[in-house]
Amino acid sequence: MRAITEAALAVSKETGKAVIPEIMIPLVGTKAELDLVRKASEAVIASVLKEQNATLDYHIGTMIELPRAAITADKIAESADFFSFGTNDLTQTTLGLSRDDAGSFLPEYVEKGLLPQDPFISIDQEGVGALVRMGVEKGRATKPDIKLGICGEHGGDPLSISFFESVGLDYVSCSPFRVPVARLASAQAALAARKAVKA
Repeated sequence: MRAITEAALAVSKETGKAVIPEIMIPLVGTKAELDLVRKASEAVIASVLKEQNATLDYHIGTMIELPRAAITADKIAESADFFSFGTNDLTQTTLGLSRDDAGSFLPEYVEKGLLPQDPFISIDQEGVGALVRMGVEKGRATKPDIKLGICGEHGGDPLSISFFESVGLDYVSCSPFRVPVARLASAQAALAARKAVKA
């Protein structure tokens, strides 16, 4: 927290532009857990601001990577400024599959019809996707303007991006080499959603 705060203040001073860091707490399973980490983080930030006689706007949010976090997103939203659904880990924790080992058996699962596609490439809409949808609905029920997005390889997959648009996410994040595909797929999904609303 100290390094983030000091860096934000240094860049603001150097450029004359406001920097608003977004601090993302990973693997949160309960509101109490986020409250504890948020309180400790804010204490460090306040200490740095006092030392430098400065002010800084910042946001503290969480990754939604555990099924429990998606199910209790209404409570977690009380303490979060934003959510980022970590779909790689959410897929692993929901399906009980290790992404590192999946290559050895997932092709056979898909071939035998046990899964419609590799869930680490395209989001499993019925399982993991249902948790994302639930997290979005519960988070926005508590905090209607909460910023919601995803990070992970699904953020560069056109089928997944279309699903994320349908559940109302604000952004996708992905590996750098997938950015061109993600930008195009996001634009196409947004246009398709607008067209569906007009119809």
